[in-house]
Amino acid sequence: MCSPPEPLELWDSPPFTAEVRDGCLYARGAADNKGNLVARIAAVEAFLKTRGELPLSVKFIVEGEEEIGSPHLAEFAEGHAELLRSDGCIWESGGKDPRGRPEVYLGMKGICYVELSVSGAKRDLHSAWGTVVPNPAWRLVYALSTLKDRDEKILIKGFYDKVREPTERDLEALRRMDFDIDGWQEKFGLNQFLTNLSGMDFLVKHFFQPTCTICGIATGYTGAGSKTVLPSQAAAKVDFRLVPDQDPEDIPRLLRNHLDTRGFQDVKVMVSEGEHPARSPLESPIAEVAVSTARRIYGREPVVYPMMAGSGPMYVLCQKLGIPAASVGVSHADSRAHAPNENIRLDDFIDGIKHIGLILHEFSRT
Repeated sequence: MCSPPEPLELWDSPPFTAEVRDGCLYARGAADNKGNLVARIAAVEAFLKTRGELPLSVKFIVEGEEEIGSPHLAEFAEGHAELLRSDGCIWESGGKDPRGRPEVYLGMKGICYVELSVSGAKRDLHSAWGTVVPNPAWRLVYALSTLKDRDEKILIKGFYDKVREPTERDLEALRRMDFDIDGWQEKFGLNQFLTNLSGMDFLVKHFFQPTCTICGIATGYTGAGSKTVLPSQAAAKVDFRLVPDQDPEDIPRLLRNHLDTRGFQDVKVMVSEGEHPARSPLESPIAEVAVSTARRIYGREPVVYPMMAGSGPMYVLCQKLGIPAASVGVSHADSRAHAPNENIRLDDFIDGIKHIGLILHEFSRT
């Protein structure tokens, strides 16, 4: 399953009809995540056709609910732990950074996704009633404004209690990354990042600190022209990206307590998604093979990320079962995953197939 393709009017070709232009394949899910899946299948097929057999056992785990939080995957993993047992896992994400360097990720943040909602009058009213009738939109804005301060610190009591600080080895990995902060800033069309972060402060914040993000707000009239309305309902979708050792099951309770102690007992909290953060050791065999083979395939030193800033169900399939994981893939810095004109470069796709093939070969020798 891939994310919805809207807004459709911003696509240069139909999102579910793959089209090749200027050496790139454009389609919804090309980068996230159909390109990676097909590259892995193609690598296995090429191995079988050229060698006759694989040098090790390969298990594919493919599910279509990742974009809605993989609600059934944990149950499947718990019921099939022996089937999933492996020496290592190649996860589904990765590609190249703005400088064209291959990326290897060794973990990912967890997530807790909630919806906050407020109700007012039993129907929308004329805005003249704003003198005396509670406005759910304002009530929601007030509640949201208590979650973070202007320095981007999350104000929910207990939220940071379980955050694991990066080790010296983690920090050294960040220093070696030579992360292209300016390149990403230019790619996003920004003059600066939040609180003007740069250098190691940027890297530690981005990879080892949790987030609180308003993903969307729905209330009142948002169509063309004016409509003087006092809305009867307001809702906001909020996600929290979590780092080791935060637990997504703790966050709704902490959030509920936070709102209640500030007088927002009327703000409802509905949880829609939760995933644990995941980390694999930098020295695990699968990590070392992913890095060494990337060096050989791409002819460049790969960028090794101790953590990915994004999230996914890696924990329930890997770390919870004692399986280390490394993420490599076929996307690039302008692949536009989850956005119009999502794409991968055909050359990267071919190199991605070669990379997986070499990983199979080298990992069989560990």
